[in-house]
Amino acid sequence: MKRIDVKVGFQCSNLCRFCVQGDKRYKHPDKSTKEIKEILKKSKKDAEGVVFTGGEPTFRPKELLKWVTYAKGLGYKTIQIQTNGRMFSYLGYCKDLIKAGVNEFGPALHGSTPEIHDYLTRAPGSWEQTTKGIRNLRSLGQYILTNSVINKKNYKDLPNLAKLFVSLGVSQFQFAFMHINHIIANDPNLIKGIVPRHSKVEPYVKKGLNVGINAGVKVMTEAIPYCFMEGYEEYIAEKVIPESDVFDAGFEVKDYSKYRKNQGKAKGPNCPKCKYYKICEGPWREYPQIFGWDEFKPVKK
Repeated sequence: MKRIDVKVGFQCSNLCRFCVQGDKRYKHPDKSTKEIKEILKKSKKDAEGVVFTGGEPTFRPKELLKWVTYAKGLGYKTIQIQTNGRMFSYLGYCKDLIKAGVNEFGPALHGSTPEIHDYLTRAPGSWEQTTKGIRNLRSLGQYILTNSVINKKNYKDLPNLAKLFVSLGVSQFQFAFMHINHIIANDPNLIKGIVPRHSKVEPYVKKGLNVGINAGVKVMTEAIPYCFMEGYEEYIAEKVIPESDVFDAGFEVKDYSKYRKNQGKAKGPNCPKCKYYKICEGPWREYPQIFGWDEFKPVKK
């Protein structure tokens, strides 16, 4: 099923240290309701799903309800909110979103404790609000798919984070290796402080996945190449990510999967020797530009 991702703006109530959107919040205006409705209308002939993302779509809570209502009226089958999840701590707002037509909720949680999550989001109290939001959605019987960005501060916590997700009753959780933005890439201190090495992350990702697998929860990873996923190849999200068009800051990315493979990610000199060469996308290209290719060992054919 093809979908569209609509970045409605880049304002956010969090200020995440790893945010791939970098400083867009200071450079680009929010999309107007008129613009968003035009995108939804023109895209409906090709797409059956829509993701409202940003930035933080709930930063404009009343407008978001209007966009969702309009999307539902156009006939979109899947309407998802990608969010920091803090507004879901208000049960009434959750009910309003469901009534408007949201049927997938994608809150982001990056640590099993407030100390980890709130440090990363630079928003005191955000862990408490997001976990409360997940509980609210669970009480309302909603489909909850969480996303956690893997970074140097939280990678050892992933197994505990997975246990938290199971206890909260999420429908699905995903661990996504951080995409290094241009601000981090140009600052050695930020690289040292926030970017982990794939080889260090691997065992903790697998332990976290095992927690979900053993509990019968759907689990996925994103932006982790096959050479770090031996035995867990079926949990690589890139195999199942739907075809998407992304409406970003004043431009549209047609077929984001193609963009991701050809421009977003990269393959190294030894990758053609790997049996997964044709289906693996490789790491985000900024990573080997900083750390090189020594970690990436081809899987024997």
